Amino acid sequence: MRIGDPGQHLITIASRPDTVFVEGHGSWLIDEGGKRYLDLVQGWAVNSLGHSPPLVAQALAAQSKRLLNPGPAYFNRPMLDLAQRLVEVSCFDRVFLASSGAEANEGAVKLARRWGSRMRGGAHEIIGFEHGFHGRTLAMMSASGKPGWSELYPPMPAGFAKARLNDIASVERAVTPRSVAVMIEFVQGEAGVNLADPGFVRELRALTRERQLLLIADEVQTGIGRCGHAFAYETFDVEPDVMTLAKGIGGGVPLAALLCKERFNCFEPGDQGGTYCGNPLMAAVGLAVVNEVCREEFLEGVRRRAERLAGGLQAVVRDHGLSGERGAGLLRALVLPADRADRVVEAARALQPVGLLLNAPRPNLLRLMPALTITDAEVDEALRLLRAALAQALGPGRR
Repeated sequence: MRIGDPGQHLITIASRPDTVFVEGHGSWLIDEGGKRYLDLVQGWAVNSLGHSPPLVAQALAAQSKRLLNPGPAYFNRPMLDLAQRLVEVSCFDRVFLASSGAEANEGAVKLARRWGSRMRGGAHEIIGFEHGFHGRTLAMMSASGKPGWSELYPPMPAGFAKARLNDIASVERAVTPRSVAVMIEFVQGEAGVNLADPGFVRELRALTRERQLLLIADEVQTGIGRCGHAFAYETFDVEPDVMTLAKGIGGGVPLAALLCKERFNCFEPGDQGGTYCGNPLMAAVGLAVVNEVCREEFLEGVRRRAERLAGGLQAVVRDHGLSGERGAGLLRALVLPADRADRVVEAARALQPVGLLLNAPRPNLLRLMPALTITDAEVDEALRLLRAALAQALGPGRR
């Protein structure tokens, strides 16, 4: 423990800088010393409408005066309204509301296994992908393909096979009579914004139908406008059987959802639940966020701002001799020529008088997840600050 460590009373789970944030508005955070930071992390793609948006504050204030949590054994109006709205804007028929992406993904695995026990003679194995990320519960760590995770908390839960993204032959090899579902992120955010190939996704959908496997889309990071459409599956012209949402659906509050087609609605009362599942306070916020983000006018703005950011990043790649830029919508990655991403993150945060917040999910890669409401001026300012950080960490650019 460092002397004066602000986290001295917290269980150690992450290496955090000493900065303590006290306020945030839109694309900006402010620390205890009054320094401002342009935030391109946004709680890891959580704050879809930026920090402290009035829409979320108003929904919280209004609902908190009416009803907080009657318990999951009863209906409440925000729960019903949010479920109806999610069905209206998606290809699904049923909704289960939860609090986190890991919880929603656990629910998806439970649903698939319940269906497998009824319809597939006890099939239960879930096929995931190398470098995939589905959460931090023990089962979701097993479902994920993050290197090293299988050694952290042995013995790990069984029943999770792995294939390679964009390699349909590897999926075919992973299928056995025990297989019940394939779980995929169309964009592997934690792995460094790795995109599934559209042709691979179509082949995967055909294969899962042929083998009677559920296709589970983990859209925890890509759903609710992040990729320029309400859901990423729309860009691949496929319909999954099951989908999970979290992060952006709550606009900053803990909210998640599990959605499925009617024929996979196979839970019996008591099979699934949770103390806070569908509580009206979070559901009211989720309804306000979904109603705002899933408007076509809003999504068109996301796509336009994504084009501006991608174009600016491509110029940064050329000018600073970087390895490349990739992404979908406002989930993007900048690939460095060496393992110096942490240096860039530190240099960006330390810039004066204004800092820039970036994320380094891999040693040679920066991930950018700005608010969906970031302005053109803020995009331009972010690119300017990024260039300054790169110059400090990697040396001056070519021009």
